[in-house]
Amino acid sequence: MADPFLIRSLALTFSDGHRLHSHKHEWGQLLYAARGVMRVVADGVAWLVPPAQAVWLPPGAPHTVEMRGGVAMRTLYIAPALAIATGAMPTGCQVLGVAPLLRELILHVVAVGMLRADKADQARLAGVLMDRLAAAERLPLSLLWPRDRRALALAERLRQDPADESDLDALGAAVGASARTLQRLFKEETGLRFGEWRQQLRLLHAASLLGTGLSVTQAGLEAGYSSTSAFVSAFRRRLGVTPARYRAPISAS
Repeated sequence: MADPFLIRSLALTFSDGHRLHSHKHEWGQLLYAARGVMRVVADGVAWLVPPAQAVWLPPGAPHTVEMRGGVAMRTLYIAPALAIATGAMPTGCQVLGVAPLLRELILHVVAVGMLRADKADQARLAGVLMDRLAAAERLPLSLLWPRDRRALALAERLRQDPADESDLDALGAAVGASARTLQRLFKEETGLRFGEWRQQLRLLHAASLLGTGLSVTQAGLEAGYSSTSAFVSAFRRRLGVTPARYRAPISAS
């Protein structure tokens, strides 16, 4: 008998630092945090998910999830026939902007629990949800991780302390590789020059801090920016909005 369900949902609460180890789902998964920030890693790419965003994981995508602050996770599992076969959702992982209407739809579906294809009102609700997801803004809140052990060790060091000001020569000495080798590895394995990769890491870290409620000034300083103006300029150039505007819907939620 065909599965009558179009969408299933799950609501869970996690403490700061909790980690869900690598796993995957047969259905597509929309991960949304009503509170807190999640760092999702899938296929070597790290995705940042504060409350104003959600991350889409296609069916079968292995992923890990790390909680930043207390996280109220609200998850939707979407049948492959509804998500992929219709072309409504990307075939790869993607961070999506969550506008107020989409947020309320997600929370309502979680409250309902499951949506069935053989219930007309639930099928219509699923259709509205998929329309809003298909129209959601795609956001550049991701960072490809290097694979080489030396470059990876460097990346992990900077993830632990994005504000580290050490130059590439000093960082290379710590991981056993020359600056030239590391420049080559980062470009080959992440598509970014090391300086660009470091900048994106800092921006993602700052966005994560904004998602936990820090002020624009605090987030910029903790991410390694020398001044608020430098942080605002870099943030707007990469993400298309100022940190204050990015933070506004998070604060409202």
